[in-house]
Amino acid sequence: MSSSTTPQETNTTEERIRRFLAVASHDLQSPLRHIAMYSEILLEDLEGRISADEKQSLTTILDKVQTAQRLTKALMTFAAGTPQVARESVNLNAAAQTAWDEAIAEVPGTDATLVHGELPELRTDGALLTAVLRQLFANAIFHGERDALRVEVTAARDGSTLVIAVADNGHGIDPDHQGRIFEAFWKLPKPGRIAGPGLGLSISRELITAMDGTLDLASSSENGSRFEIRLPA
Repeated sequence: MSSSTTPQETNTTEERIRRFLAVASHDLQSPLRHIAMYSEILLEDLEGRISADEKQSLTTILDKVQTAQRLTKALMTFAAGTPQVARESVNLNAAAQTAWDEAIAEVPGTDATLVHGELPELRTDGALLTAVLRQLFANAIFHGERDALRVEVTAARDGSTLVIAVADNGHGIDPDHQGRIFEAFWKLPKPGRIAGPGLGLSISRELITAMDGTLDLASSSENGSRFEIRLPA
């Protein structure tokens, strides 16, 4: 929240977020359940009658919807004030690539590139971490406003903490706005573009907090922005 936000305003905003998450997550459960069910039926009924590529497409649909179900259930626990976080071995290379593929698919034709070296594995909630990376990538793509946008992911140990950095070479965030980007329902001004609900970064920070970590804007200038996720290594 900004420094001028009162405790009462903070509580009101948090309550609005929880109501939003509860309603959205609940309403998504039924359609997601049906998509998963019919995908499984098609895979079973069409076994041996479809090509390997067609089978892979149906399998991908099922995998993605199951991930969405996992996320919506997690968000419902957040809305209830009892977040449930899975602890599993997560391949950060795979998580970053999945998040990038999903983010870039939202903006066809975007001239943007993901760059990363060999990233480590860590024990955390893979679905939630992927969702946060997707949000950071989507923000970079949406606000980059630069040809040949480059987004780089790095990871390094800092004592008992793993620092995952997402940096881009976009135009950066106006200093006047940097203190508000994690504010719920606040939208970065974008002339001529339809803004979202303004919850992406605030929810991402809540997800990382539930994973015993932190999410912050480390730096931003006309040469680009750098976000840092810190999680137990």
